[in-house]
Amino acid sequence: MAKATQRSKLLVLDRIDRRILTLMQDDARITNLELADKVGLSPTPCSRRVKRLEESGLITRHVTLLNQSLLGLNITAMISITMDRHTPDRFENFEIQVGTFPEVIECSIVTGQAADYLLKAVLPDMTYYEEFLLGRLTRIEGVTGVHSSFVLRKIIDRTALPLDHVE
Repeated sequence: MAKATQRSKLLVLDRIDRRILTLMQDDARITNLELADKVGLSPTPCSRRVKRLEESGLITRHVTLLNQSLLGLNITAMISITMDRHTPDRFENFEIQVGTFPEVIECSIVTGQAADYLLKAVLPDMTYYEEFLLGRLTRIEGVTGVHSSFVLRKIIDRTALPLDHVE
């Protein structure tokens, strides 16, 4: 029943909408003319569809992805954080503080682990990581545990969401 309710909230997408989204996830700089040609529409209806997808909230933003290694960001750390108390004020404070750290590119509350948060951070080197960890992260009130793992090699690194399940 819950699954049916969740599915009913999904935006109805046809084949052309799914194709538009697939192409835009692959290249957000695609022109409307190119997009229209690839999905078999004229430019005006294609533009209307993209605008509808943006207004619905399905397309949340357009971004530029950068090459991490060319920027000297050679370390990706997956950091598990444990908090001392599970109270709204503790969590709110942590989230505000960690939100100010540009090195943190993802932060999620997690379950099923011995941690409360999972962070993904990109940093230039281990010296910087140590300063980040000891100088900022562990100084946030309520942080009682930190466990870090480091990415050796990315096997899959995609940003596109799967659309095959959407009806």
